[in-house]
Amino acid sequence: MTPIHELTALQQAAAVRAGELSPVTLVEHCLARIERLDPLVGAFVTVAAEQAVAEAGRAARRSEDVPPLHGVPVAIKDLTAVRGMRTTCGSAVCADRVADADDLVVTRLRAAGAVPLGKTATPEFGLTCYTESAVSPPTRTPWDLTRSAGGSSGGAAAAVAAGLVPAAHGSDGGGSVRIPASACGVFGIKPTRGRISRGPAAPDLFGLVTDGPIARTVRDAAALLDAMRGPFHGDLFAAPPPPGSFLACADRDPGRLRIARRIDPMVPDAKVHPDCAAAFEDASALLEELGHEVVDAPPLFGPELAADFETLWTVLATLDPVDPADEERLQPFTRWLRERGRRVTGTALMRAHARIQAALRRAFAAMDAFDAILSPTLAAPPVPIGHFHEADPAENLRRQHHFTPFAAAYNLSGQPAVNVPLYWNDAGLPIGVMIAGRLGGEGTLISLSAQLEAARPWRDRRPEIWYG
Repeated sequence: MTPIHELTALQQAAAVRAGELSPVTLVEHCLARIERLDPLVGAFVTVAAEQAVAEAGRAARRSEDVPPLHGVPVAIKDLTAVRGMRTTCGSAVCADRVADADDLVVTRLRAAGAVPLGKTATPEFGLTCYTESAVSPPTRTPWDLTRSAGGSSGGAAAAVAAGLVPAAHGSDGGGSVRIPASACGVFGIKPTRGRISRGPAAPDLFGLVTDGPIARTVRDAAALLDAMRGPFHGDLFAAPPPPGSFLACADRDPGRLRIARRIDPMVPDAKVHPDCAAAFEDASALLEELGHEVVDAPPLFGPELAADFETLWTVLATLDPVDPADEERLQPFTRWLRERGRRVTGTALMRAHARIQAALRRAFAAMDAFDAILSPTLAAPPVPIGHFHEADPAENLRRQHHFTPFAAAYNLSGQPAVNVPLYWNDAGLPIGVMIAGRLGGEGTLISLSAQLEAARPWRDRRPEIWYG
């Protein structure tokens, strides 16, 4: 019999519906792997074993009208509240905070039948592209335990890549689903702005941040997106209507698409590593082999957008409430970023917004000619633990910008974007490529990604720790 952790999320759900596996068996199998392997990876901050087993037991007793992910274990990023579990937000000042209610996205995952096992590691307040916080060990890519899993959904991607859970919840405000998905060799979706509500508690003031799924397969990620999607009263942003089921899109031929490709980073002076350039060229060739038209993109996003994104990000860093007496307990980078954010005037913030809108209006005029846009996900392979964290804050930020100079553009524009794990370098490290789509175009991205997955399957490519 196939080991449970080798089954996809949808295969696990099918086995439960067929009576071949019980939700309790699934949960206990994942918990055993977490206990054995997570000390090496650092994916989880909190494991709620008793709560998860009890929830799985209740699922096992349900025999009618079972939902699509019935009994499937999942992990929730530790910026998101799950009732009865700690929500540390990666910060020592929140280390003992326990949620008394689920955030909306968790309520929806439960309604789809998923069983949360615990909370995955994130950097402090989700502010960085690596996951090294004060409340848990550094999160490492399962492909090389000396290197970072990325961030800020680093724990989610590492948990999926190591086979600790079949799929996980993440969130993305500047690449935080796609960055760790690339570093860990898994598939991740940043959906269209407004597709998944941040309600009822999290504000969506700038529209940068959205929840999104991380999984080993396109179909699993699409199924999670189906479960998570939907608006909430008072949302500031609304996504175009979805094309029915996103899971159905994974089984649909995308047709011949016109795809633009771009390898010029938005960040000034950022250099693209030869391995990332090779992955980009390899993906371009594969898309052409599959019959798509691939052309070089016209100029889309200028370097001024990077500075304006930084302005928004520093202001967002100030929104997490911290008692002034606890500010010194924050990590140095967080304190520095919050101090910068407090110095931004209202006029400066509005001018940054205005420049972003003007730049995006020009960019959309060019992007409307294409069905999708291909670029590297990252500018370099996964970096060693401490590469960012051990630098002073200003150098830390410079290194982060140069590591991930492509992803944030689509948080500014609100477009959907995915990381597709098509390439591994000679050192065995995963090098993802990013494909962005039109607003509301997740269905096209999912169909295209499924076509790429069928042409070059990655599901059975596993790190050595998988077999531990």
